[in-house]
Amino acid sequence: MTVTEIEQDGLAIWVIFTSLAVPVAYLLGIYFAMRAAATARTPQGAVGWVVFLLSVPFLAVPLYQFLGHSKYQGYLSSRRESVRVIAAIKQFAIKHAPKASSTKVAIEPFEYCADLSACRGNGADLLIDGQATFEAIFSAIDDAKTYILFQSYIIHDDDLGLELQTHLIDASKRGVHVRLMTDAVGSHALPESYSKTLRDAGIEVADKKTTRGPRFRFQINFRNHRKSIIVDGVTGFIGGLNVGDEYMGRSAKFGDWRDTHLKIYGPIVSQLQLVFVEDWHWATNETLVDDVNWEVPHSDQDMTGLIVATGPADKTETGSLMFFSAIAEAKQRVWIASPYFIPDIDITTALRHAALRGVDVRILIPDMADHRVSWLAAFSYFDDVTTDGVRIFRYTDGFMHQKVFLVDDELAAVGTTNLDNRSFRLNFEAMALFFDTRAAARIDTMLRADFEKSYEIAQTIDEQSAYVRYGAPVARLFSPLL
Repeated sequence: MTVTEIEQDGLAIWVIFTSLAVPVAYLLGIYFAMRAAATARTPQGAVGWVVFLLSVPFLAVPLYQFLGHSKYQGYLSSRRESVRVIAAIKQFAIKHAPKASSTKVAIEPFEYCADLSACRGNGADLLIDGQATFEAIFSAIDDAKTYILFQSYIIHDDDLGLELQTHLIDASKRGVHVRLMTDAVGSHALPESYSKTLRDAGIEVADKKTTRGPRFRFQINFRNHRKSIIVDGVTGFIGGLNVGDEYMGRSAKFGDWRDTHLKIYGPIVSQLQLVFVEDWHWATNETLVDDVNWEVPHSDQDMTGLIVATGPADKTETGSLMFFSAIAEAKQRVWIASPYFIPDIDITTALRHAALRGVDVRILIPDMADHRVSWLAAFSYFDDVTTDGVRIFRYTDGFMHQKVFLVDDELAAVGTTNLDNRSFRLNFEAMALFFDTRAAARIDTMLRADFEKSYEIAQTIDEQSAYVRYGAPVARLFSPLL
């Protein structure tokens, strides 16, 4: 066979391949466009995917497999699906039911989002920034008697990560049963040697490479963003801090790191533990219901509380609904601190409506950027809300990463949920809500100090630099994924 004949055969094969590939690509584009039209979260999202899939199917079809899913299939929520757990939750709700006069807040929308009932007898210690948070966490680990459940979106193999490793190993040596879980995306840089050291010490580590989860069915866009620790079933931690030196303010790039965590007591710890048990079962197929303690003494603080755990496995968009409920409940004020401000249409409308009702609506975000696209996209939303009286403050004393909201003098929340589409619909998140004037007063004092280190945005987007004027609208196009 001559060179010319080989070239001709190659050309023929290429012609046949392309003649088949093009119609197949467009057929797949049509199929997924129909699917996107039926399942997309918003009309805007549906239109965007349909146009993209029909116009450039070669590129759009693979991207849709990774980014186009709006629901996470297969996750087992024992709160909703286990007959035994559902029955236990009903008994729990009766046993720890709050007094009818304990709060003026309409609790029912938050209970709907949580699929749990608010409970009395709870306490909480406010932990501001890394030093206070990890001192409390390490102290609780050192005091553990029977077991530790530890979950973090990010764990780094740095000084803080190694310090955590040492405390967990010491606990394991004392006979404490330790289980640890991270997110495959958030902790992608964590070396296997870190987990091996823990396993060699007798600690159970959910292997992010082999566990069931988002990497199947191309669902890597879904992430478990929760940070929760339960010690002996009686003490819990929840908040914004992951495990890494930057969270201690040791990063040359970010400097001081402003964040908030809670140490919690009482029956609310059982709710946080239930969420961990669900996540652990999905990651490992191991059921922990009979292996952990569900008898929790009441705290002297006797606050009414609720863990609201949301995620893409929920039947409705509970993350967005939780924020909508908080904003709708506000009569005097609603203050929200979040590192990202990429709200959906419902939240934007709720914020505007609250401000028009005369509610003091404040959004606290960082002036510094950690994710440039998210930082830029936020500028495109400011004018949407500030024209109706919503006030936007930018925190300047380092990077602010806390996830907190405060409603009137009655409701305070700390957890992992950001004010963005990713937290509303793509991430597994959790917030600790306290319907109590004492909790609200503590958050009030904390946020007032943060506002003192912030400035209020006065410029419209047209008055910003060219980089922001032209970059923000482009970044906003990616808001469904941010």
